[in-house]
Amino acid sequence: MARPVWSGSLTFGLVTLPVRMYTATDSHTIHFHQLQRGTSDRIRHQRVNERTGEEVSADDIVKAFDAGDEYVLVEPEELDDIAPGRSKALEISGFVDLDEVEPIFFDRTYYLGPKGKEYAKVYALLHRALDRSGKAGIATFVMRNREYLVAVKAEDDLLALHTLHWADEVRDPHEEVADLPGKPKITDRELKTAGRLIDALTTDWDPEEYHDTYQESVRKLIAAKRKGETVEKAEQAPESTNVIDLMDALNASLEKTGGKRKSRGKGGTRRSELDRCSKAELYELATEAHVRGRSSMNRADLIKALSA
Repeated sequence: MARPVWSGSLTFGLVTLPVRMYTATDSHTIHFHQLQRGTSDRIRHQRVNERTGEEVSADDIVKAFDAGDEYVLVEPEELDDIAPGRSKALEISGFVDLDEVEPIFFDRTYYLGPKGKEYAKVYALLHRALDRSGKAGIATFVMRNREYLVAVKAEDDLLALHTLHWADEVRDPHEEVADLPGKPKITDRELKTAGRLIDALTTDWDPEEYHDTYQESVRKLIAAKRKGETVEKAEQAPESTNVIDLMDALNASLEKTGGKRKSRGKGGTRRSELDRCSKAELYELATEAHVRGRSSMNRADLIKALSA
């Protein structure tokens, strides 16, 4: 069983729920040691006094802020003393619709669990209420001398906590990204073909289908080098599509995918997909599916026939 990375009290209104917070994700990145070339000697980073060159123990190190003409020393306990709720309170200040929180604000995910079986009912009540409402509780708390803005939401059978970026941490894309396209002229034919390509490549979200192929290649490289073997180099990145050849590239892509939507495998998902189509798009799909009597059907009839 994993150890909690933080524990304290989650509050909403006058209700208090003691909780523990656990890391929700893990990294499978391969980590390398540093060696001096030509030897097996490890290179290690040490805390060294830059004036004396001597190593300093962690207990003898204090935090200091550079105020320009002097350093202002700050002890760990002093940071704890000024932390809201002394770093033990997770207070929900309000609830918002999840759709209102833009993806760019989400950072890391943690699991929240009740701090004991006696708090199971309060925990379950908050979970079900959030699940039914489709809302998230917005709160702040302090962990490891840093204050976090977070969203608490229901996921499956537990509460999850997502740390959020503060508003002033999100950069303005128009100041950061060069050569944004503005509004170049795009023809209806190009837009329709691109839409067909997106539809043809649409599939159900299944995270198990995706793998970190780069890490797999790194492992193969390490295994091959241990045996004194070599590995095949990866393919070069494709060249950029020339604007003149854009339609050719789109049509070739459609031809490669078969030019048809992938089967979603779920009736409800298929019906939802059809509901978003215009009558012209539905008629085109009906033509591809050889639906009889399609010329006399209205939009609802086309959806019904294609769903079947």
